[in-house]
Amino acid sequence: MGLSQLPALNAREVTRALERAGFLFDRQSGSHAVYIHPSRHRRTVIPMHGGRTIKKPLLRSIIDDMGISIEEFLELL
Repeated sequence: MGLSQLPALNAREVTRALERAGFLFDRQSGSHAVYIHPSRHRRTVIPMHGGRTIKKPLLRSIIDDMGISIEEFLELL
């Protein structure tokens, strides 16, 4: 599955999927929130810029940071 099949998501939708995958809010530095997964030792950073859409290449990078496939991510939405 490629980038073209990813939906347009804002930060709130992405963080909801992260939390469903077991990630926990760690800290926020400026407008960037850091989420960690305690047992898989993974970390990702989410830009929290109001209602703005996260661009697809950045969303793909976040999914890679999570260590899951695009299909698994879409199931978390």
